[in-house]
Parts: sequence; C-alpha cells; structure tokens
Amino acid sequence: MNVFRLEADESCMGERVDKFLSLMLPGKSRSYLQKIIGEGSVLVNGKPVKASCRLEDQDEVLIHLPELTEPKIEAENIPLDILYEDADLLIVNKPKGMVVHPSAGHSSGTLVNAVMYHCRGQLSGINGSLRPGIVHRIDKDTTGALVVCKNDYAHSHVAEQLKVHSITRKYRAVVNGVIREEDGVIDAPIGRHPAERKRMAVNEKNGRRAVTHYRVLHRFANHTYIECELETGRTHQIRVHMAFIRHPILGDTVYGPEKNPYHLEGQTLHAQILGLIHPVTGEYIEVEAPLPEYFQKLLKKL
Repeated sequence: MNVFRLEADESCMGERVDKFLSLMLPGKSRSYLQKIIGEGSVLVNGKPVKASCRLEDQDEVLIHLPELTEPKIEAENIPLDILYEDADLLIVNKPKGMVVHPSAGHSSGTLVNAVMYHCRGQLSGINGSLRPGIVHRIDKDTTGALVVCKNDYAHSHVAEQLKVHSITRKYRAVVNGVIREEDGVIDAPIGRHPAERKRMAVNEKNGRRAVTHYRVLHRFANHTYIECELETGRTHQIRVHMAFIRHPILGDTVYGPEKNPYHLEGQTLHAQILGLIHPVTGEYIEVEAPLPEYFQKLLKKL
C-alpha cells in the first residue's frame, strides 16, 4: 500500500477532491481516483469522503493507493501487426477472431496476452490486472487499429481524449441494403437491450447519447460499402446504429439476419483510421490499418 499525504491551500478552496487528486497525481485517471475514493481509501482530515467533497484551505488529504496486482494471465508470444510504437504508445492492427482482453472462456490467445509478451511489463495498470494497457476495445470479429498504453501517464491522457471524443476513429463496413443518401448522422442513445442483456439497443429511456457519422463509398446491387466515423464510443455502437436505420452490417448475426450468404466470420467492420494527440509530445499522430484480405475479397465478390 502506497500512502500519500497532501495539503490543500487557498487555490484549492471549493475544488472537488477527485479533481484535486487528478491534478496532484497526473499518472492516475479521474475515474480510477473516484473508484478508490468510493472504496474509502481517501481521507480528508481523517474521515472518508465522497468524490464530490469540496476542499477547504489547509485540509489534509490522505490517499492510500493499493499496490498494482500482478496480472494472473500469461504472456504469450503471439505475433502482432504493429502500426506505430514508441516508449509510451503501441498501436496494433487487431485481426479478426482475437478477443482484446481475457474473460470467461477466453483466458489465452487475447490481445492482452500478446502485448504482455511484446511489452515485457511496460503497460499501464489503471484498468486492472486483466486489462493492462487497454484504454478502449473493439469486438472480437472487428478488425483494425487499437491503441495500447505503456504507462499510466499515457493511459490517463488517452482516456481523457476518449472521454471528450477528440480521438479520430474511422471504420469501414459493408451493410445490407442500398443506402440512397450520400451521407448521414445517426444520433440515437444506446443502452442495454431491455429484454436481452447481452445485446445493446437504441434505448431512449436508459441509453447514453451515441452519435455515428456515415458516408457512402460504393453501392452494390444489394449492399453498400460505407465509412463510419465515431463521435462517441458506446458498446457495439456502429453495429447497433446501422441496424437501427435498417442497414445492419453484413455478417452481423447478432443485430442483423441470422443467415450469412458469404460465410463470413462475424460482421464486416474494420477500424481503419485512428488519430490522437500524443500524450508526451503533444503532436497529432494518425495511423491507417489496411483492409484485411477477407474484406478485400468480399468487395471484389460484390
């Protein structure tokens, strides 16, 4: 257990304790700090507080930071398609069929297993022992660019960019049906499906705002090749939104037709472009993940 003792001064008067700590401990994300505050690991003048507690001049803030637990998962020598790498970030091109982090039924062969081997212990620990370095995820059968953070400082900065929706995320997809308009915006809240808890759905009552921009790249006889750009990043957002406008992604048997005429393994969705501000240099970096072979072959068939 690491213990930090801080004292608030006049400049901190009225400041929320979680915001104060995020400024004083730049390597820790605000969401992580709110979590440990909720666990009673932060005391103000000797008493546990809520994240919304407002500080006064000369308040003493005592923080008990738990030791990072060693992951109980094994590093595996799995080849990675690396699009960008430096001392702080790793951006990989995730293949189809690879799960991002371990879960029930997927304890090995995940992206986390692979990056643990590649990075040799140089991964952020903010998201816990099962998700070292992972800031965001893409679905098992979605391919493309995904960023991994090698330290907590980089993690907190990239997570903040995700929070304010400033990261560029453009996807390529083939959808069922012919979209007539050249482009459009889907602004519809997404939450858990009211009856099927493993699925997401447009949910006006309990959903969070979700915005997807799309434009047509090519029309086929019964399908449309499109680019989607995420303004927000909800679970299954593009898949849910395209199904919502009656153009589900080809191969998506969860949100679209159960039958798959092209024998695809999951949805034809590819995270092609990822752009963000580098947490250390402050420069904008952007990478492009080439379309996977199966996607190129499908386009030729169509």
